Amino acid sequence: MPRHRCAILDDYQNIALTVADWSKVLGDLDIKVFNTYLGGADEVIAALQDFEIVCAMRERTAFPRAVIEKLPQLKLLITTGLRNASIDVTAAKERGIVVCGTPAVGSPTSGIAIGLMLELTRRIGYENARMKAGAPWQTTIGLDLEGLTLGVLGLGKLGTRTAKIAQAFGMKVLAWSQNLTPEKCKEVGVDYVGKEDLFRQADILTIHVVLSQRTRGLVSAKELALMKPTAYIINTSRGPIIDEPALLALLREKKIAGAGLDVFDVEPLPIDHPLRKMDNVVLTPHLGYVAMQNYRAYFAGVADDIRAFLDGKPVRVID
Repeated sequence: MPRHRCAILDDYQNIALTVADWSKVLGDLDIKVFNTYLGGADEVIAALQDFEIVCAMRERTAFPRAVIEKLPQLKLLITTGLRNASIDVTAAKERGIVVCGTPAVGSPTSGIAIGLMLELTRRIGYENARMKAGAPWQTTIGLDLEGLTLGVLGLGKLGTRTAKIAQAFGMKVLAWSQNLTPEKCKEVGVDYVGKEDLFRQADILTIHVVLSQRTRGLVSAKELALMKPTAYIINTSRGPIIDEPALLALLREKKIAGAGLDVFDVEPLPIDHPLRKMDNVVLTPHLGYVAMQNYRAYFAGVADDIRAFLDGKPVRVID
């Protein structure tokens, strides 16, 4: 029988084929792994013309209608995780393309959020680099998390996990989102406040809402202007939730103390982007979900999805 051409995209760490058992499908596939970002729509279309199966790593490569309609061989599109805002599922269904997801484990994004808070307030990575460069001993003064107020924008799974870790540090936690209720806050053990009070009172504000049309630009210049000049903002959700030009202006003018960002409007973040040059910003390259436990679950799920599809019984179909 002919083998099916399968593309694995954006495997930056080159581990897709080693962290999961692919034996159930290897005999049916010709696999090509792409270890670097393909680029924009034209590059994606050119690279994937002949593939029947494409495995996408989260939202690293977008599949809007304009791309999907120019991939004539595509039959199965898999995303790691169970949600992907970069895939036009409607366009895929219209062309008879099955879109499937995979399991994920744990809440590694919360760890990145806390790590960014610690780097901003205690400068661990900064001082490590200075020591290795032979710089003078002790040049910064840290800020202890205990006693600070954390504002959590979005109290779902990740927001709740982050809130509980913050409480273990002795932080007071406030929360708000469009659908959040005082009852949910009481259940988690945090204080419910209005949107403006969240921004006004937070010493550190951390974002944990899902990107949607309703949350795009949710943190605008208006909300940012409410923050204390000593406050920090953390974003491990999705870049477009914050009005990036407004945030850049705020950081340039030192109207807040700083920002910790794991996500951006454009990813990978362009080399010449002004955020890369700001000394009051800590950046990580969208590492929130990048944990070995997650990758094992992701790629085991990809192999299962392919096997089920080839057997005519697709699983975890995204509608």
